[in-house]
Amino acid sequence: MTPPVAFRIREIELFERPVVLRLPFRFGVVTLTECPQAFARAHIEFADGRSGWGAAAEMMAPKWFDKNLALSNEDNFAQLREVLRMAREAYLSDPAPATAFGHFARHHDVHQAASAQRGYNPLLASYGPALVDRAVLDALCRARGVSFYAAMAGNLPGVGEGRLEFAGLDVGGLLAASRPAPEIEARHTVGLLDAITAADLTHRVDDGLPETLEEVIAAYGHRYFKLKVNGQVDADLARLEAIASALDRAAPPYFASLDGNEQYEDAQAVAGLVQGIQRRPALARLWRSILFIEQPIARKTALEKDLRGAQLGKPVIIDESDGELDTFLRARARGYDGVSSKTCKGLYKSILNAARCAAWNRQEGAARYFMSAEDLTTQAGLSVQQDLALVNLLGIRHVERNGHHYVNGMAAQSQREQDAFLAAHPDVYERSHGAVRLAIRDGRIRIASLARAGYASAAMPDFAAMRVLA
Repeated sequence: MTPPVAFRIREIELFERPVVLRLPFRFGVVTLTECPQAFARAHIEFADGRSGWGAAAEMMAPKWFDKNLALSNEDNFAQLREVLRMAREAYLSDPAPATAFGHFARHHDVHQAASAQRGYNPLLASYGPALVDRAVLDALCRARGVSFYAAMAGNLPGVGEGRLEFAGLDVGGLLAASRPAPEIEARHTVGLLDAITAADLTHRVDDGLPETLEEVIAAYGHRYFKLKVNGQVDADLARLEAIASALDRAAPPYFASLDGNEQYEDAQAVAGLVQGIQRRPALARLWRSILFIEQPIARKTALEKDLRGAQLGKPVIIDESDGELDTFLRARARGYDGVSSKTCKGLYKSILNAARCAAWNRQEGAARYFMSAEDLTTQAGLSVQQDLALVNLLGIRHVERNGHHYVNGMAAQSQREQDAFLAAHPDVYERSHGAVRLAIRDGRIRIASLARAGYASAAMPDFAAMRVLA
């Protein structure tokens, strides 16, 4: 194992650029048509004077981190910009050297407390450090000339040091045992507004890319799907029947998750949906194909209400409830079996929860606890690559991917940036319909090229073409 290396963080730069969707995407209470993407650049310096830059990117999705209906999308964007600025100030406030994880560990509690004073919930607060931590880790990997996988296998960032949450979990052993795969299954999201067949379309975008679920399956060959429901049982059952009719015609087998989007009041309400599915013959195959149910109960009450005793028939995970480092512990005590990994929540939290799953499964002698890999509309380039690499590190073999479907790839970026990413990662991307975009063949994304020096990217976005974070 490589000894963790300490360094100073000298500079952190924040940028953003607009993203316009080719198709509207509805999740929960919001229909998204455009959204800014945030970027962080970090400059680190070692004791011997050597230095390096790294970067990270993430969409600023509204009505996910904070679902307060009194806030507009612009209000949500302003919140996310603010926690990014707060994270930058926190990480630059202490010039003392630390490991990559040490910088996170040093500032986590103070940043969360400062965010709470501004009325920001823990999930929202985590967005800032999540980007800064990835940019810092990218800089470390580039400066040392090692891949993300190699850095993590040797625990070069020093993950776990100085935080009691990681004690006794053998994080180093988990990372050393990781065996990244050369490809991963893409789990396609069926949003609440998405057309199932051509008959459901009121108008076509006509950009040559798939617009309906049937067209998506034909174009990409997906076998994994994420199905969103909205808390109205009769309407959900009718929509699931329409989805099932399309999936059942596809080549068997297929697999799915149900995303409740916090739309159900309690476990009994979720059980009502489950019973409705089980009673409908047209949904029999769909029900057999469901792997888990994701965050069906609103985050404010999800961990106050016990799932044990409810006849849900499938494991249930938390997603939006996962705001703090100890949330999964409390969720487990309420009957939840899993938790999502999202880079916007923090890569170190994902590693922590993966270590918990491994430890708990050893204790119980069964593979009960697990992590899913979910998307927050990660975009082509740094964002999707770093998320894919983290998921792959954790041994998760399918991941929700939706950014490539709702956005026209890298069409809005310069030709130079598109060419750079395609040349560096020809397995991850392809050029089609006038732009470089994520390549999905037979339902899979090839990701072997992510094992390059840096955090999963041998190319960089065009920062000169961006604007400084508003």
